[in-house]
Amino acid sequence: MIATETHVTGSGTPPVTLRVREHGPRTGAPHVLLLHGYPDDQTLWDDVVAALPRDWHVVTVDNRGAGGSTRPPGTAAYAVGELVEDVAAVVAATVPAGEPVHLVGHDWGAVTGWEVVAAATWDPRFDQLASYTAVSGICLDHVRTRAATWRGRRQLLPQALHSWYVALFCLPRLPELLWRRGQWLLRRLARRLDPTSGLLPWGRGLTSDAVAGLALYRALARSPRAAAYWRTSLPVLVVHGRHDGFLTLRAQEGLEARCRRLVRVALDTGHWVPRSEPDVLARLVQDHVGAAAAPTAAASPAPAPARAPRR
Repeated sequence: MIATETHVTGSGTPPVTLRVREHGPRTGAPHVLLLHGYPDDQTLWDDVVAALPRDWHVVTVDNRGAGGSTRPPGTAAYAVGELVEDVAAVVAATVPAGEPVHLVGHDWGAVTGWEVVAAATWDPRFDQLASYTAVSGICLDHVRTRAATWRGRRQLLPQALHSWYVALFCLPRLPELLWRRGQWLLRRLARRLDPTSGLLPWGRGLTSDAVAGLALYRALARSPRAAAYWRTSLPVLVVHGRHDGFLTLRAQEGLEARCRRLVRVALDTGHWVPRSEPDVLARLVQDHVGAAAAPTAAASPAPAPARAPRR
């Protein structure tokens, strides 16, 4: 699939510049946008893109702070709301107006994707959103809603234990030191926790992205917010690795309360599904996108989504 590199202006003051690659012509269909997570860049998707149909228009992007995109200073620049604004900018710059776009996210890309799905219930800029695939990534609003009760907190305790690294990443200076001087230690620890972490491109490039991306966790910790209550009729596919060392199946329970058209798939792999099972993931995305675009789906309109307040 032929790739064309462009640059898109994202949000912020001054605005960030996002490195974007378009695989296939913009006249192609369907349009699919792939969002990577931490500590990756858009090369996470290379093998998945190669396995997708060559006549699709597939867009990959380096998130702010990663790859060839701008690394803005300060923690506030990495707030989830800024990431959503970047998605809006990329869609506006690469997908023809009015044509449906299918969103796929992994890890932090999946976290951002869930925020886009929520925004689509009230923001007309995301009216083009036709389906969503979340790979190894949680919905923050769903976790916050469940954590509001004692029962929910007990159910989420295993996930809290799996998320110990979040507290580490929010510490001052120490995580930067570990990434720059102790990557060998992090690499050994990650491989013990999750077998697919060995597929990461360990080295200086990963260190640079990882250090900048620490602001994602710090921004989330410093700007907590209450859960937003929304429901969506978009087709949603949740893909989870059974041996994921960082995300538990328990954290994904109950999503049916928000997603009227939800499909779950568990794979016999770890956290980095796009690296360990690119062909399988590509096939799942292809089937999900095809089902979302099928005339039968359009002929049976789902109930209108609940409208969430602006955030």
